[in-house]
Amino acid sequence: MEPQFYHGYSVWGHAILQQDGILEPERYAASGTITLSGKMVESSGILDYFDSEEEARHAGLEWARAWIDSHR
Repeated sequence: MEPQFYHGYSVWGHAILQQDGILEPERYAASGTITLSGKMVESSGILDYFDSEEEARHAGLEWARAWIDSHR
């Protein structure tokens, strides 16, 4: 997974597989991480749950961009 860059920060969207049982459909927990010059700036924790990895990663990236916008 590669970071995206936003206003000088590296932003990451994470999709964490959540599967309670074998017969349960796969769900993905979303989270985001922000780094600057290789150092952790902020991490979101679990934001929400999604049916696809792509949706979860997108939510993490959106959270990271919004956090940067609100702290500039």
